[in-house]
Amino acid sequence: MRLSLVPKEHDYFRLFSELAANLDAAAQLLVRFMTDGDRKNIAAAILEHEHVGDKIVHDVIRSLNKSFITPIDREDIYDLVSTTDEVLDNIEAAVDMVLLYRVGEITPQAKRQAEVIAKATPLLRECMDNLEKPKDMDARIIAINSLENDGDRIHRDAMASLFDGGMSCTDIIKWKDIYENLEAAIDECEHVANVIESIVLKHN
Repeated sequence: MRLSLVPKEHDYFRLFSELAANLDAAAQLLVRFMTDGDRKNIAAAILEHEHVGDKIVHDVIRSLNKSFITPIDREDIYDLVSTTDEVLDNIEAAVDMVLLYRVGEITPQAKRQAEVIAKATPLLRECMDNLEKPKDMDARIIAINSLENDGDRIHRDAMASLFDGGMSCTDIIKWKDIYENLEAAIDECEHVANVIESIVLKHN
């Protein structure tokens, strides 16, 4: 294997931007999935984004293995792409569960969770796009943290609603799984923001 002593910095930052853009596109589709009747086709599009994300992560890791020097710490690069990938994995898992469980009407809480994710991912995309030359990161990271707090409140409301007597035991199990995957996606958005914040503090 040939090691590159000089890092292709722009390749790394380009891949970060591509990964974030791919995630954002999937998150916007998630909102459509929760409100549109054409669930199967939208789910297929989200799955394709998940595959694209996996390929980008693979490309980053392959670059890490070939490079002797990297523009930012190796551990930070790995954390950044793996946590970003986790957001999309949880989105895809929630969508898959809706189809597998043959869910009928989407609950208001699930729609609100999807909206939180779709608000956080453009902010992550902006952070990634500006990571090489950080600008206005603090405001974006604070906004993502605030959205995660909103997500926590929605999740608590969603879990409480499962036991208000309006659902069968089967539906409770189905929706618990869906809510938890959507909440995990929101939590991972904050995790990505924390990794970005750490990178910026180390290198600026």
